Amino acid sequence: MHDHPSLYRMQGVDLSALDGAHLHQAKRCLLDLLGVAAGATRTPLADKAARFVTIQHGGDRPLLFANGQASPTGVALHGAWLIDALDAHDGQVLTKGHAGVALLPGLLALPEVNRLSGRDFLALLVYGYEIATRAGIALHATSPDYHTSGAWNALGVAAVAARLRGADVETLHHALGIAEFYGPRSQMMRCIDHPTMLKDGSGWGAMTGISAALLAEDGFTGAPALTVTAPDVAFIWQDLGERWYLHEQYFKAYPVCRWAQPAVEAVLSLPPEKRDPAAIKSIEIITFHEGKRLHVTHPTNTEQAQYSLPWSVACALGRGTVDVKGISDELDAPDLKALASKVEIHEDDNFNARFPAERWACARLILNSGEVIESANFEARGNPDQPLSDAELLEKYQALAKPVLGDRAARIHEVVMSLDTRPASDLLALLGAP
Repeated sequence: MHDHPSLYRMQGVDLSALDGAHLHQAKRCLLDLLGVAAGATRTPLADKAARFVTIQHGGDRPLLFANGQASPTGVALHGAWLIDALDAHDGQVLTKGHAGVALLPGLLALPEVNRLSGRDFLALLVYGYEIATRAGIALHATSPDYHTSGAWNALGVAAVAARLRGADVETLHHALGIAEFYGPRSQMMRCIDHPTMLKDGSGWGAMTGISAALLAEDGFTGAPALTVTAPDVAFIWQDLGERWYLHEQYFKAYPVCRWAQPAVEAVLSLPPEKRDPAAIKSIEIITFHEGKRLHVTHPTNTEQAQYSLPWSVACALGRGTVDVKGISDELDAPDLKALASKVEIHEDDNFNARFPAERWACARLILNSGEVIESANFEARGNPDQPLSDAELLEKYQALAKPVLGDRAARIHEVVMSLDTRPASDLLALLGAP
Protein backbone atom coordinates (compact mmCIF):
# COMPACT_ATOMS: atom_id res chain seq x y z
CA MET A 1 0.00 0.00 0.00
CA HIS A 2 1.26 3.45 -0.92
CA ASP A 3 0.30 5.55 2.08
CA HIS A 4 1.79 8.88 1.16
CA PRO A 5 0.00 11.68 3.04
CA SER A 6 -0.76 13.67 -0.12
CA LEU A 7 -2.68 10.72 -1.56
CA TYR A 8 -4.78 10.47 1.58
CA ARG A 9 -5.41 14.20 1.47
CA MET A 10 -6.76 13.75 -2.06
CA GLN A 11 -9.01 10.92 -0.94
CA GLY A 12 -10.11 12.87 2.12
CA VAL A 13 -11.27 16.10 0.45
CA ASP A 14 -14.93 16.41 1.50
CA LEU A 15 -16.70 17.55 -1.65
CA SER A 16 -20.09 17.45 0.09
CA ALA A 17 -19.02 20.40 2.24
CA LEU A 18 -18.41 22.85 -0.61
CA ASP A 19 -20.24 26.10 0.02
CA GLY A 20 -22.13 28.41 -2.31
CA ALA A 21 -19.04 30.42 -3.20
CA HIS A 22 -17.24 27.31 -4.45
CA LEU A 23 -20.23 26.17 -6.46
CA HIS A 24 -20.75 29.61 -7.99
CA GLN A 25 -17.13 29.84 -9.07
CA ALA A 26 -17.37 26.34 -10.53
CA LYS A 27 -20.39 27.47 -12.54
CA ARG A 28 -18.42 30.45 -13.82
CA CYS A 29 -15.61 28.15 -14.92
CA LEU A 30 -18.03 25.70 -16.53
CA LEU A 31 -19.94 28.37 -18.44
CA ASP A 32 -16.74 29.97 -19.67
CA LEU A 33 -15.31 26.64 -20.86
CA LEU A 34 -18.53 25.78 -22.70
CA GLY A 35 -18.58 29.19 -24.38
CA VAL A 36 -15.00 28.74 -25.54
CA ALA A 37 -15.78 25.21 -26.79
CA ALA A 38 -18.74 26.49 -28.78
CA GLY A 39 -16.72 29.34 -30.26
CA ALA A 40 -13.90 26.95 -31.13
CA THR A 41 -16.18 24.88 -33.37
CA ARG A 42 -15.54 27.63 -35.94
CA THR A 43 -11.79 26.88 -36.08
CA PRO A 44 -10.15 24.58 -38.65
CA LEU A 45 -8.93 22.32 -35.84
CA ALA A 46 -12.47 21.40 -34.77
CA ASP A 47 -13.32 19.23 -37.77
CA LYS A 48 -9.91 17.57 -37.76
CA ALA A 49 -10.27 16.69 -34.07
CA ALA A 50 -13.73 15.13 -34.50
CA ARG A 51 -12.67 13.23 -37.61
CA PHE A 52 -9.59 11.80 -35.92
CA VAL A 53 -11.24 10.54 -32.76
CA THR A 54 -14.28 9.05 -34.46
CA ILE A 55 -11.97 7.05 -36.73
CA GLN A 56 -9.16 6.21 -34.31
CA HIS A 57 -10.94 6.12 -30.91
CA GLY A 58 -14.18 4.31 -31.67
CA GLY A 59 -16.80 4.18 -28.94
CA ASP A 60 -20.26 5.25 -27.86
CA ARG A 61 -19.61 8.42 -25.83
CA PRO A 62 -20.91 11.66 -27.40
CA LEU A 63 -18.49 14.34 -28.54
CA LEU A 64 -18.72 17.88 -27.20
CA PHE A 65 -20.54 20.16 -29.68
CA ALA A 66 -19.75 17.80 -32.58
CA ASN A 67 -21.33 14.96 -34.51
CA GLY A 68 -20.14 11.46 -33.78
CA GLN A 69 -19.11 9.30 -30.86
CA ALA A 70 -15.83 7.99 -29.50
CA SER A 71 -14.33 6.11 -26.57
CA PRO A 72 -13.69 7.92 -23.29
CA THR A 73 -10.09 8.57 -24.34
CA GLY A 74 -11.31 9.94 -27.66
CA VAL A 75 -13.92 12.19 -26.06
CA ALA A 76 -11.29 13.59 -23.70
CA LEU A 77 -8.82 14.16 -26.53
CA HIS A 78 -11.41 15.82 -28.76
CA GLY A 79 -12.89 18.06 -26.06
CA ALA A 80 -9.54 19.36 -24.85
CA TRP A 81 -8.30 19.86 -28.41
CA LEU A 82 -11.51 21.79 -29.13
CA ILE A 83 -11.32 24.14 -26.14
CA ASP A 84 -7.58 24.62 -26.66
CA ALA A 85 -8.23 25.62 -30.29
CA LEU A 86 -9.53 29.01 -29.11
CA ASP A 87 -7.16 30.59 -26.59
CA ALA A 88 -9.87 32.09 -24.41
CA HIS A 89 -10.13 29.58 -21.54
CA ASP A 90 -9.23 30.03 -17.89
CA GLY A 91 -5.75 29.67 -16.42
CA GLN A 92 -3.60 30.17 -13.34
CA VAL A 93 -0.45 32.27 -13.20
CA LEU A 94 1.81 29.98 -11.14
CA THR A 95 1.10 27.01 -13.41
CA LYS A 96 1.80 29.23 -16.44
CA GLY A 97 -1.05 27.30 -18.02
CA HIS A 98 -4.57 25.93 -17.96
CA ALA A 99 -6.49 23.31 -15.97
CA GLY A 100 -10.14 23.57 -17.03
CA VAL A 101 -9.38 22.91 -20.70
CA ALA A 102 -8.61 19.26 -19.85
CA LEU A 103 -10.77 18.78 -16.74
CA LEU A 104 -14.15 19.38 -18.34
CA PRO A 105 -13.54 17.05 -21.31
CA GLY A 106 -12.15 14.44 -18.93
CA LEU A 107 -15.26 14.61 -16.79
CA LEU A 108 -17.56 14.43 -19.82
CA ALA A 109 -15.69 11.41 -21.18
CA LEU A 110 -16.81 8.78 -18.69
CA PRO A 111 -20.27 7.13 -18.69
CA GLU A 112 -20.54 7.45 -14.89
CA VAL A 113 -21.07 11.19 -15.34
CA ASN A 114 -24.61 10.49 -16.60
CA ARG A 115 -25.64 9.38 -13.11
CA LEU A 116 -24.27 12.37 -11.21
CA SER A 117 -26.29 15.11 -9.62
CA GLY A 118 -25.46 18.54 -10.93
CA ARG A 119 -23.95 19.42 -7.58
CA ASP A 120 -21.65 16.41 -7.67
CA PHE A 121 -20.63 17.31 -11.23
CA LEU A 122 -19.62 20.79 -10.06
CA ALA A 123 -17.85 19.35 -7.02
CA LEU A 124 -15.73 17.03 -9.17
CA LEU A 125 -14.80 19.98 -11.36
CA VAL A 126 -13.69 21.87 -8.24
CA TYR A 127 -11.67 18.84 -7.13
CA GLY A 128 -9.97 18.68 -10.50
CA TYR A 129 -8.88 22.32 -10.33
CA GLU A 130 -7.32 21.70 -6.91
CA ILE A 131 -5.32 18.67 -8.03
CA ALA A 132 -4.31 19.96 -11.46
CA THR A 133 -3.23 23.39 -10.23
CA ARG A 134 -1.07 21.94 -7.47
CA ALA A 135 0.46 19.44 -9.89
CA GLY A 136 1.27 22.30 -12.27
CA ILE A 137 2.90 24.42 -9.58
CA ALA A 138 4.88 21.40 -8.38
CA LEU A 139 6.11 20.50 -11.86
CA HIS A 140 7.23 24.06 -12.59
CA ALA A 141 9.03 24.13 -9.23
CA THR A 142 10.98 20.95 -9.91
CA SER A 143 11.50 20.74 -13.68
CA PRO A 144 14.21 22.63 -15.60
CA ASP A 145 12.13 22.85 -18.78
CA TYR A 146 9.07 24.99 -19.53
CA HIS A 147 6.46 22.39 -20.41
CA THR A 148 2.92 22.71 -21.77
CA SER A 149 -0.17 22.33 -19.59
CA GLY A 150 -0.83 18.76 -20.71
CA ALA A 151 2.19 17.67 -18.67
CA TRP A 152 0.35 18.37 -15.44
CA ASN A 153 -3.38 18.76 -16.15
CA ALA A 154 -3.23 15.05 -17.00
CA LEU A 155 -2.91 14.40 -13.25
CA GLY A 156 -6.02 16.43 -12.52
CA VAL A 157 -7.99 14.42 -15.08
CA ALA A 158 -6.65 11.14 -13.69
CA ALA A 159 -7.64 12.14 -10.15
CA VAL A 160 -11.16 13.15 -11.21
CA ALA A 161 -11.64 9.94 -13.17
CA ALA A 162 -10.35 7.83 -10.30
CA ARG A 163 -12.67 9.53 -7.82
CA LEU A 164 -15.66 9.30 -10.16
CA ARG A 165 -15.08 5.55 -10.57
CA GLY A 166 -14.49 4.91 -6.85
CA ALA A 167 -10.79 4.07 -6.94
CA ASP A 168 -8.96 3.31 -3.70
CA VAL A 169 -5.70 4.98 -2.63
CA GLU A 170 -3.54 2.29 -4.22
CA THR A 171 -5.26 2.68 -7.58
CA LEU A 172 -5.09 6.47 -7.32
CA HIS A 173 -1.35 6.20 -6.65
CA HIS A 174 -0.82 4.25 -9.86
CA ALA A 175 -3.19 6.43 -11.89
CA LEU A 176 -1.28 9.58 -10.94
CA GLY A 177 2.05 7.87 -11.62
CA ILE A 178 0.93 6.74 -15.07
CA ALA A 179 -0.47 10.19 -15.89
CA GLU A 180 2.73 11.95 -14.83
CA PHE A 181 4.99 9.49 -16.69
CA TYR A 182 2.99 9.53 -19.92
CA GLY A 183 1.90 13.17 -19.75
CA PRO A 184 3.18 15.26 -22.69
CA ARG A 185 6.28 17.08 -21.49
CA SER A 186 6.19 19.17 -24.65
CA GLN A 187 8.17 22.40 -24.90
CA MET A 188 5.93 25.43 -24.40
CA MET A 189 8.16 28.01 -26.05
CA ARG A 190 8.36 25.92 -29.21
CA CYS A 191 4.62 26.44 -29.75
CA ILE A 192 5.10 30.16 -28.99
CA ASP A 193 7.89 30.53 -31.55
CA HIS A 194 6.12 28.31 -34.09
CA PRO A 195 2.35 28.53 -33.47
CA THR A 196 0.46 25.53 -34.85
CA MET A 197 -2.44 23.28 -33.89
CA LEU A 198 -0.26 21.61 -31.25
CA LYS A 199 -1.17 24.46 -28.88
CA ASP A 200 -0.74 23.76 -25.15
CA GLY A 201 -0.64 19.96 -25.10
CA SER A 202 -3.97 19.71 -23.26
CA GLY A 203 -5.61 17.34 -25.72
CA TRP A 204 -2.94 14.75 -24.98
CA GLY A 205 -3.12 15.67 -21.28
CA ALA A 206 -6.83 14.91 -21.07
CA MET A 207 -6.47 11.69 -23.04
CA THR A 208 -3.52 10.63 -20.87
CA GLY A 209 -5.43 11.32 -17.67
CA ILE A 210 -8.38 9.16 -18.69
CA SER A 211 -6.05 6.44 -19.97
CA ALA A 212 -4.11 6.48 -16.71
CA ALA A 213 -7.19 6.04 -14.52
CA LEU A 214 -8.54 3.18 -16.63
CA LEU A 215 -5.15 1.45 -16.82
CA ALA A 216 -4.61 1.69 -13.06
CA GLU A 217 -8.08 0.28 -12.46
CA ASP A 218 -7.05 -2.75 -14.52
CA GLY A 219 -3.90 -3.28 -12.46
CA PHE A 220 -1.43 -1.47 -14.73
CA THR A 221 1.27 -0.12 -12.40
CA GLY A 222 2.92 3.29 -12.46
CA ALA A 223 5.95 4.84 -10.80
CA PRO A 224 5.20 7.33 -7.99
CA ALA A 225 4.06 10.73 -9.22
CA LEU A 226 6.91 12.94 -8.01
CA THR A 227 4.82 16.11 -8.35
CA VAL A 228 2.63 14.64 -5.60
CA THR A 229 4.94 12.51 -3.44
CA ALA A 230 8.41 14.09 -3.62
CA PRO A 231 9.48 15.65 -0.29
CA ASP A 232 10.36 19.00 -1.87
CA VAL A 233 6.76 19.55 -3.06
CA ALA A 234 5.03 18.41 0.13
CA PHE A 235 4.26 22.02 1.10
CA ILE A 236 2.18 22.45 -2.07
CA TRP A 237 -0.18 19.66 -0.99
CA GLN A 238 -0.38 20.36 2.73
CA ASP A 239 -3.24 22.84 2.37
CA LEU A 240 -5.37 20.71 0.03
CA GLY A 241 -8.96 21.12 1.17
CA GLU A 242 -8.13 24.39 2.95
CA ARG A 243 -6.74 26.70 0.28
CA TRP A 244 -8.87 26.67 -2.85
CA TYR A 245 -7.03 27.32 -6.09
CA LEU A 246 -10.40 27.35 -7.84
CA HIS A 247 -10.66 30.98 -6.73
CA GLU A 248 -7.18 31.76 -8.06
CA GLN A 249 -7.92 31.01 -11.70
CA TYR A 250 -8.10 33.89 -14.16
CA PHE A 251 -10.63 34.39 -16.94
CA LYS A 252 -9.65 35.85 -20.29
CA ALA A 253 -11.36 38.86 -21.78
CA TYR A 254 -9.97 38.11 -25.25
CA PRO A 255 -9.31 34.92 -27.30
CA VAL A 256 -5.53 35.34 -27.49
CA CYS A 257 -2.53 34.30 -25.41
CA ARG A 258 -2.62 35.73 -21.90
CA TRP A 259 0.82 37.22 -22.46
CA ALA A 260 -0.55 39.54 -25.17
CA GLN A 261 -3.46 40.81 -23.12
CA PRO A 262 -1.63 43.35 -20.91
CA ALA A 263 -0.56 45.11 -24.13
CA VAL A 264 -4.17 45.11 -25.33
CA GLU A 265 -5.32 46.71 -22.08
CA ALA A 266 -2.51 49.27 -22.34
CA VAL A 267 -3.47 50.50 -25.82
CA LEU A 268 -7.19 50.46 -25.04
CA SER A 269 -6.56 52.67 -22.00
CA LEU A 270 -5.34 55.51 -24.20
CA PRO A 271 -7.82 58.27 -25.11
CA PRO A 272 -9.87 57.21 -28.16
CA GLU A 273 -9.24 60.50 -29.91
CA LYS A 274 -5.48 59.93 -29.58
CA ARG A 275 -5.44 56.37 -30.96
CA ASP A 276 -6.90 57.03 -34.39
CA PRO A 277 -5.07 54.47 -36.57
CA ALA A 278 -4.60 57.01 -39.35
CA ALA A 279 -2.66 59.28 -36.99
CA ILE A 280 -0.25 56.61 -35.69
CA LYS A 281 3.32 56.48 -36.96
CA SER A 282 4.57 53.67 -34.72
CA ILE A 283 3.52 51.62 -31.70
CA GLU A 284 5.94 50.60 -28.96
CA ILE A 285 4.97 47.88 -26.51
CA ILE A 286 7.15 47.35 -23.44
CA THR A 287 6.52 43.99 -21.78
CA PHE A 288 8.22 40.86 -20.37
CA HIS A 289 10.41 38.44 -22.32
CA GLU A 290 7.80 35.75 -22.91
CA GLY A 291 5.34 38.35 -24.20
CA LYS A 292 7.98 39.62 -26.61
CA ARG A 293 8.27 36.10 -28.01
CA LEU A 294 4.72 36.45 -29.40
CA HIS A 295 6.40 37.86 -32.46
CA VAL A 296 4.35 36.96 -35.57
CA THR A 297 3.43 40.23 -37.30
CA HIS A 298 1.16 39.05 -40.11
CA PRO A 299 -0.48 35.76 -39.09
CA THR A 300 -1.80 33.52 -41.84
CA ASN A 301 -3.90 31.25 -39.62
CA THR A 302 -5.77 31.51 -36.34
CA GLU A 303 -3.07 29.72 -34.31
CA GLN A 304 -0.51 32.35 -35.34
CA ALA A 305 -3.01 35.14 -34.65
CA GLN A 306 -3.78 33.83 -31.16
CA TYR A 307 -0.05 33.82 -30.35
CA SER A 308 0.69 37.24 -31.88
CA LEU A 309 1.16 40.33 -29.75
CA PRO A 310 1.40 42.69 -32.79
CA TRP A 311 -1.85 41.33 -34.22
CA SER A 312 -3.64 41.56 -30.86
CA VAL A 313 -2.57 45.19 -30.54
CA ALA A 314 -3.62 45.88 -34.13
CA CYS A 315 -7.08 44.45 -33.48
CA ALA A 316 -7.41 46.50 -30.29
CA LEU A 317 -6.49 49.72 -32.11
CA GLY A 318 -8.31 48.98 -35.34
CA ARG A 319 -11.48 47.34 -33.97
CA GLY A 320 -11.63 48.50 -30.36
CA THR A 321 -11.37 44.93 -29.10
CA VAL A 322 -9.90 41.52 -29.87
CA ASP A 323 -12.57 38.98 -30.82
CA VAL A 324 -12.94 35.72 -32.71
CA LYS A 325 -13.57 37.54 -35.97
CA GLY A 326 -10.32 39.46 -35.62
CA ILE A 327 -8.20 36.37 -35.08
CA SER A 328 -9.89 34.21 -37.71
CA ASP A 329 -11.89 36.00 -40.41
CA GLU A 330 -9.92 39.24 -40.78
CA LEU A 331 -6.37 37.99 -41.21
CA ASP A 332 -6.20 39.63 -44.65
CA ALA A 333 -7.59 42.99 -43.50
CA PRO A 334 -5.23 45.66 -44.94
CA ASP A 335 -5.76 48.12 -42.09
CA LEU A 336 -4.94 45.51 -39.43
CA LYS A 337 -1.86 44.39 -41.34
CA ALA A 338 -0.69 48.00 -41.56
CA LEU A 339 -1.16 48.53 -37.82
CA ALA A 340 0.60 45.26 -36.94
CA SER A 341 3.59 46.36 -39.03
CA LYS A 342 3.94 49.42 -36.84
CA VAL A 343 4.31 47.46 -33.59
CA GLU A 344 7.74 47.25 -31.96
CA ILE A 345 8.14 45.07 -28.85
CA HIS A 346 10.70 45.74 -26.14
CA GLU A 347 11.27 43.84 -22.91
CA ASP A 348 11.71 45.37 -19.49
CA ASP A 349 13.86 43.89 -16.71
CA ASN A 350 11.36 44.85 -14.02
CA PHE A 351 8.50 43.20 -15.89
CA ASN A 352 10.71 40.12 -16.43
CA ALA A 353 11.37 39.85 -12.70
CA ARG A 354 7.64 39.86 -11.93
CA PHE A 355 6.79 37.01 -14.31
CA PRO A 356 5.04 34.52 -13.98
CA ALA A 357 3.10 35.69 -10.92
CA GLU A 358 2.48 39.00 -12.70
CA ARG A 359 2.40 39.86 -16.42
CA TRP A 360 2.76 43.54 -17.28
CA ALA A 361 2.94 45.79 -20.32
CA CYS A 362 2.72 49.45 -21.25
CA ALA A 363 2.23 51.15 -24.61
CA ARG A 364 3.66 54.18 -26.34
CA LEU A 365 2.09 55.63 -29.49
CA ILE A 366 4.23 57.90 -31.66
CA LEU A 367 1.87 59.97 -33.78
CA ASN A 368 2.50 61.43 -37.22
CA SER A 369 2.43 64.85 -35.59
CA GLY A 370 5.39 63.93 -33.41
CA GLU A 371 3.28 63.74 -30.25
CA VAL A 372 3.97 60.73 -28.01
CA ILE A 373 1.14 59.16 -26.02
CA GLU A 374 2.07 56.80 -23.18
CA SER A 375 -0.06 54.46 -21.12
CA ALA A 376 0.30 53.41 -17.53
CA ASN A 377 1.54 49.89 -16.75
CA PHE A 378 -1.18 47.26 -17.12
CA GLU A 379 -1.95 43.68 -16.27
CA ALA A 380 -4.66 41.75 -18.10
CA ARG A 381 -8.20 41.94 -16.78
CA GLY A 382 -9.69 38.80 -15.27
CA ASN A 383 -7.12 38.02 -12.59
CA PRO A 384 -8.54 37.18 -9.13
CA ASP A 385 -7.65 40.68 -7.89
CA GLN A 386 -9.32 42.25 -10.95
CA PRO A 387 -11.97 39.67 -11.85
CA LEU A 388 -14.41 39.70 -14.70
CA SER A 389 -17.88 40.19 -13.27
CA ASP A 390 -20.66 37.66 -13.79
CA ALA A 391 -22.16 40.07 -16.32
CA GLU A 392 -18.86 40.33 -18.22
CA LEU A 393 -18.42 36.56 -18.28
CA LEU A 394 -21.97 36.13 -19.53
CA GLU A 395 -21.38 38.71 -22.27
CA LYS A 396 -18.26 36.82 -23.33
CA TYR A 397 -20.11 33.50 -23.25
CA GLN A 398 -22.95 34.84 -25.37
CA ALA A 399 -20.57 36.36 -27.91
CA LEU A 400 -18.86 32.98 -28.33
CA ALA A 401 -21.78 30.58 -28.02
CA LYS A 402 -24.84 32.27 -29.52
CA PRO A 403 -23.53 32.49 -33.11
CA VAL A 404 -22.92 28.73 -32.99
CA LEU A 405 -25.70 27.40 -30.75
CA GLY A 406 -28.49 29.92 -31.30
CA ASP A 407 -31.25 29.71 -28.70
CA ARG A 408 -29.58 26.69 -27.09
CA ALA A 409 -26.89 29.03 -25.72
CA ALA A 410 -29.41 30.67 -23.39
CA ARG A 411 -30.73 27.31 -22.24
CA ILE A 412 -27.20 26.11 -21.43
CA HIS A 413 -26.59 29.26 -19.40
CA GLU A 414 -29.81 28.71 -17.46
CA VAL A 415 -28.95 25.08 -16.72
CA VAL A 416 -25.34 25.79 -15.73
CA MET A 417 -26.31 28.52 -13.28
CA SER A 418 -28.86 26.22 -11.58
CA LEU A 419 -26.87 22.99 -11.95
CA ASP A 420 -26.57 22.44 -8.20
CA THR A 421 -30.35 21.92 -8.05
CA ARG A 422 -30.80 19.54 -11.00
CA PRO A 423 -29.27 16.35 -12.44
CA ALA A 424 -26.11 16.59 -14.53
CA SER A 425 -28.03 14.89 -17.34
CA ASP A 426 -29.94 18.16 -17.88
CA LEU A 427 -26.67 19.73 -19.00
CA LEU A 428 -25.30 16.73 -20.86
CA ALA A 429 -28.41 16.66 -23.05
CA LEU A 430 -27.52 20.13 -24.36
CA LEU A 431 -23.91 19.46 -25.35
CA GLY A 432 -24.43 17.73 -28.70
CA ALA A 433 -23.58 19.01 -32.17
CA PRO A 434 -24.70 22.57 -33.04
